[in-house]
Order: sequence, then structure tokens, then C-alpha cells
Amino acid sequence: MKNVFVTLLQLVCFLVVFAAFSFFPPMNLQHVVGATSDGTRVFIWDGLLISALLFVVILAFEAARKRIGTSGVWTTVGFVLAIAIGLAVKLGFKTISSF
Repeated sequence: MKNVFVTLLQLVCFLVVFAAFSFFPPMNLQHVVGATSDGTRVFIWDGLLISALLFVVILAFEAARKRIGTSGVWTTVGFVLAIAIGLAVKLGFKTISSF
């Protein structure tokens, strides 16, 4: 039960970081997805990359504590679910007006 609770907390943490750095990108790394009649559709990589960096840092702490075998799986589940939810709600996607 404790593992599920910690996984849910990590999922929320990853999702908040993904959303925050997608709306307020510090590096503004963009990839053009396509053009529409409203403008150009881009994906901002900052939120996804910083979430991945946070994931690696958490795994490093778990490895240092020698808990990577048990906690690493739960952390990975939280990260994958957070990224899946974030992409499903289109975090990081932005339309830049063409006029």
C-alpha cells in the first residue's frame, strides 16, 4: 500500500513538472509538428526533458540507497503514467499564430 501511495505522489510530481515547464519553458526547445490554417503547431520539449531528468535523479537516489530493485519499478510506473497522461492532455503542444 505504501508503494502505491508513493507512486501516486511521484506521478503527481512528474505531471506537475511536465506541465510547469511546458507552460513556462526555460530553454524553449521546440519541434515543428505541422502547419494548420490557424498557424504552426509545435511541441515544446522542456517539460518532457526536465521530467526525464527528475526521473533519472530519483533513480540515482534509489540506486545510492540500494533500493533500485524494489522502488525503481514503482518510480518507472509513475513516470510512464505521468508522461502518458501529459501527452494525452496535450501538454507541451502549442499553436503559434501565423498572423
